[in-house]
Amino acid sequence: MEKHPRTLLVIISEAALEKRLIADSLRLGAQGYTVHDVRGGSRLSTRESLWEADRSIEMKVICTQDVADTLARHVLDAYGKHYSLTLFFTDVAVLRPEKF
Repeated sequence: MEKHPRTLLVIISEAALEKRLIADSLRLGAQGYTVHDVRGGSRLSTRESLWEADRSIEMKVICTQDVADTLARHVLDAYGKHYSLTLFFTDVAVLRPEKF
């Protein structure tokens, strides 16, 4: 089975950014994305999703490393000062590279 390397970029953010993150990812070269509603916390705060403004999302984008780097840099620059964000990368292998 032939596998092709790609990068998985995971963005955890406030739900208020969902539409902007989707538009940004497609504009910057991603072919698709997956978004989930999530809850979580840290020693600094907890996001329990008890009300609309307290919701968090997890967005996953599988793409080339260049697209992942470009998207992550844009997200940090555009939203990092005013929104709660966590971003991380991992290497993945895909079977249909044309989708990513």
